[in-house]
Amino acid sequence: MRRGPVLAGVLLLAAVTARVAPRAQQVAPDLILTNGKIVTVDERFTIAQGVAVRGDRIVVVGSSQDIARLAGPNTRRIDLRGRTVLPGLIDNHMHLLRYGTTWMYEVRWDGVESRREALERLRARTERVKPGQWIYILGGWAIEQFADDSSPFTREELDGVAPNHPVFLQASYYEAYLNSRAMQLLGVQSGSGRIGEDAFRPLVDKLPIATDQEVEGSTLGMIRDVSRAGVTAYGSAGCEANLLDRYRRWAGEGRLNVRVFCITTPGGGDADQFLKRIGEMKVFRGDTWVDRVAFGENFGGLSDPMFRRRPPARPEEIAQWQRIVTEVAKARLPLHVHTNFEETIDLFLDQIEAVNRQYPIRNLRWVLAHFNQPTVAQLERMKRLGIYAAVHPWAVINGAINLRHFGDAAYYMAPLATIQQSGITWGFGSDGSRANQILPFETLGWAITGRMVGGRTVLKQTISREDALIAHTRKNAYFIFQEDDLGSIQPGKLADLVVVDRDYLTIPADQIKDIKVVMTMVGGRVVYDAAATGSSE
Repeated sequence: MRRGPVLAGVLLLAAVTARVAPRAQQVAPDLILTNGKIVTVDERFTIAQGVAVRGDRIVVVGSSQDIARLAGPNTRRIDLRGRTVLPGLIDNHMHLLRYGTTWMYEVRWDGVESRREALERLRARTERVKPGQWIYILGGWAIEQFADDSSPFTREELDGVAPNHPVFLQASYYEAYLNSRAMQLLGVQSGSGRIGEDAFRPLVDKLPIATDQEVEGSTLGMIRDVSRAGVTAYGSAGCEANLLDRYRRWAGEGRLNVRVFCITTPGGGDADQFLKRIGEMKVFRGDTWVDRVAFGENFGGLSDPMFRRRPPARPEEIAQWQRIVTEVAKARLPLHVHTNFEETIDLFLDQIEAVNRQYPIRNLRWVLAHFNQPTVAQLERMKRLGIYAAVHPWAVINGAINLRHFGDAAYYMAPLATIQQSGITWGFGSDGSRANQILPFETLGWAITGRMVGGRTVLKQTISREDALIAHTRKNAYFIFQEDDLGSIQPGKLADLVVVDRDYLTIPADQIKDIKVVMTMVGGRVVYDAAATGSSE
């Protein structure tokens, strides 16, 4: 722990509080939180005891005594009773809108380490829904995360748990398991019910999703779950206009409990129409609740998969990709692009460097996402260009699969210490809810211990607690163009706060993944309260 900077930060914070408090007393705060450990994640990693909020913004951060003096007769008071408060966690890349359309059918196994618990969750769902209704899981888990038994599911096993429901269990983007009813309905002939990626992808399109009448309830239910996880803002990969309009409406009605910043393409049409639409694409026309912030993520056909390398790119494919990113640079748009393996990173950097000579990109915040196999030389190239890295730790659930496919190289996917030492701007995203799990404390635990869900060591380049938390908060604010409003607990910033059940900075590292959120606030409004919901988790 950085005790020198923290102590200096406390002294600075006291001075700031002394200046701000007289002004704050003119109008009492609407809310104060006192008697806690406030991990501000500011530039000095300051630790405080209390926070005062007026409207949707933080007005003072300081000692409990100073904060308590600001309260008026109508100020709501929360006694933290020693609990730790973190800034609202930010996920720089998650397929949020898509997840809302399937949430009502899914039984999530994010972070579940026991096969027994996983099957119990599945069995419990069969008791809550009508016989014959689909039950499925579209990713976010892998069979190797079950420490008690990681053998593949059998069709007979799933039939025994769910004899009256079709069941489809997609494990990451690697394989899927079906029971007999699902096989029959989907026309699958395999006797085992275990199928690989190429076979299951077409089947996903046949599964039911929320109808226009159901999508509101399904999506708001999903948002309740992510609020419970402590995430308050997302870079959302893919933002369909009809779904995004709902988010805007909910924000206007005061019912949206998470911030959504879209990473999307203008969509549709042939190549010429697509390129024309890039120049017409508008970003930064929204607000701190919903906005479009970048062009991306998958376009031009050169992005690589998770577990196998794509064939070498053809010259015409490379030319088309460069043509697209040239138009993105010409339009002065931020870019967020799916980039995984070393050879693809090199390929994209070659094209970006060529574009940069004509249309400089340094201040556009272009991002290479997923980013599992960068080299030191590539990081230096990115630093010169001003390119960011969105690190999506697929190994949290896929670490054992990576080891099978890539051998010892998998222990350096991604090389977090090297990335941290490079000096580039980088942050964490989940790439959930299919390619990866979506729980931020699982990600933080992996980054610090190197262990995937279930306890297997899969990463040899770990980082400190402080650096991991910065990557999931303050640094991620840059990816969604909200660094002046989000990412740390400081006067003037939006009051997105997470109260947790144990001290992130001092508990044993192997317990970080088990941290539970007690309360989540977005803009000073409580959007999840474990006490109110009766949650024991």
